[in-house]
Amino acid sequence: MYLRQILRTPFVGIRTAQLTCLLRSTRAERPLCTKNNEVRLAEEASKKYGSPAPTIFLKVIDKSIPADIIYEDDKCLAFRDINPQAPVHFLVIPRVPIPRISAASDDDAELLGHLLVVAKNVAKQESLSEGYRVVINDGKHGAQSVYHLHVHVLGGRQMTWPPG
Repeated sequence: MYLRQILRTPFVGIRTAQLTCLLRSTRAERPLCTKNNEVRLAEEASKKYGSPAPTIFLKVIDKSIPADIIYEDDKCLAFRDINPQAPVHFLVIPRVPIPRISAASDDDAELLGHLLVVAKNVAKQESLSEGYRVVINDGKHGAQSVYHLHVHVLGGRQMTWPPG
């Protein structure tokens, strides 16, 4: 419960590194991606941008790879993130392969609105009544690692600011 506060109190004869190791080993949550990993993934994805090869999300849509799909309709689907950054972390993706939010046209306004409404409805279904964070990464500097527009919904814990 207050393990971090307890471990931050001074202990005689115990090094900070030992306490940090103990803190890491007692964490129940999955480790978050490091900033370096996210940047590296975004750089790799930006090199592939424009490639005709299908993204992993197209493979989720056509069900050629498994995913924990929690919602789907004729415009989009939502599924749990394979590397969750919060107790609840799911993605909402359009069936139409828009590579990134900055590539969306004004004609996509109805679809983009639909993605947000689905995000809200699935968040309610997932019991995120205390709130949640909605994130859309765009391009290399936005740490976008898959060039198929996707909306992250993260919840189930207190979010911090700034996000990173």
